[in-house]
Amino acid sequence: MKVSCNVSGCDYATSRRLLLKALGLIVFVYILSACVSAPVQEMSDARQALIAAESVNASEDAPTLYQLAKDQIGLAEQALHNNQYTLAKKNAEMARQNAIQARELALSRQN
Repeated sequence: MKVSCNVSGCDYATSRRLLLKALGLIVFVYILSACVSAPVQEMSDARQALIAAESVNASEDAPTLYQLAKDQIGLAEQALHNNQYTLAKKNAEMARQNAIQARELALSRQN
């Protein structure tokens, strides 16, 4: 692409192309930044699920699943600290699922 710019500026077509490229780059960076944001909601959901599991004594009635959920939250927190947001999200989601299963198992064993 030949750019027709001089001290007084660029011609209309060149200016327009440069502007469109700049806008495209801004949109790309915006989308990319949205994709790699910290998984705040997932971390909160995992912690709430673990609290719910604790409330029904899952550490005693479903110790394996409960401990797995705790370990996964720890891994998610470590990944979050290292800005590895995709890994943190994955571990938080797994922690939530295991905490939910631990709670359900604990409740079934109490009945």
